[in-house]
Amino acid sequence: MSRPSWTTVAPILALVVLVPAWFAHPESPILLGLLALLLVGAVLAAVHHAEVVAHRVGEPYGSLVLAVAVTIIEVGLIVTLMVTADKDASGLARDTVFAAVMITVNGIVGISLLVGALKHHLAVFNPEGTGAALATVISLAVLCLVIPSVTTSQPGPEFTGAQLAFAAIASLALYGMFVFTQTIRHRDFFLPVEQGQHTPTVMSSGGGDSFEHEPVDLDEDGHADPPTNRAALASLGLLVVSLVAVVGLAKIESPAIESGVAALGFPQAVVGVVIALLVLAPETIAAVRAAARNRVQVSLNLALGSAMASIGLTIPAIAIASIWLDGPLELGLNQLQTVLLLLTAAVAILTVVPGRTKPLQGGVHLVLLASFLFLTIAP
Repeated sequence: MSRPSWTTVAPILALVVLVPAWFAHPESPILLGLLALLLVGAVLAAVHHAEVVAHRVGEPYGSLVLAVAVTIIEVGLIVTLMVTADKDASGLARDTVFAAVMITVNGIVGISLLVGALKHHLAVFNPEGTGAALATVISLAVLCLVIPSVTTSQPGPEFTGAQLAFAAIASLALYGMFVFTQTIRHRDFFLPVEQGQHTPTVMSSGGGDSFEHEPVDLDEDGHADPPTNRAALASLGLLVVSLVAVVGLAKIESPAIESGVAALGFPQAVVGVVIALLVLAPETIAAVRAAARNRVQVSLNLALGSAMASIGLTIPAIAIASIWLDGPLELGLNQLQTVLLLLTAAVAILTVVPGRTKPLQGGVHLVLLASFLFLTIAP
């Protein structure tokens, strides 16, 4: 009998430990550190099992399963920290979503292009599909993160209730149109350029192939074989367990996260960066592995799909949650953040247009990510 994999053990162990920890309210740094490791393991396991279920149900539903799973994790972390925060957390959703955009468009895209170009001389991808994804991400980012700072109906970087509802509906519409384009109407625009349309590729509209394993093709039909019904049902159950463990452990860890950020003297926005880094860790690993295999298009699908889901699904979810949450919901970026976003958009457009890049472009995006991280800590 084969031993169970870590993706099976991690969520079950996290849930078992969650029950006593929930009532004990641990304060020991050692115990909190162990719980943090279980939290990270549960996040990675959740996205893995979501990918298994997505592969079984097929597209376009598979992409929605992945996106919803990742969004539940992100929204769960945001709402938990907003409810339990000792300090003003009205801008936590904005900080997390903005960090997700900067990490995906500059970090995941940058390192994927750098790895792909260094290993294969040039990183080649389809500019039509990638350009469509980038246009959707930029539109969502400006609509949800920039517009609130320039509207006049509500003072401060906030939407009115009607404006927030419109932004949520528009976000869902943009995300839905992109999912239809990527998975049904123009799927060929999002396939790896070198290997053509018959490559067994797992597409992403937010979430992605979390571990980028080599697909199994037993019938040799050119497409990865889906998992069995038993495997898919097992992953569905473990996915639910993982999500419960993630949200529960996040609530326990939230005071320690805030205390750690405050002890280091960092601004509150760093908490959003920590959440985004945690949620996007699986996509980053998958994207780098894909780029190393000369499948840069898959890396870009993962990166831009994750950015799209972080805005297009998280903002509507937070908008609904704000009905029960006390206090304001600040979504508008400040001037520094807006400049960084616009610079990122301009550089990304110039990167995508040719359909191939040298290592330089990847390096430029990584410098922009480093600038974002540094200026978040020292604005």
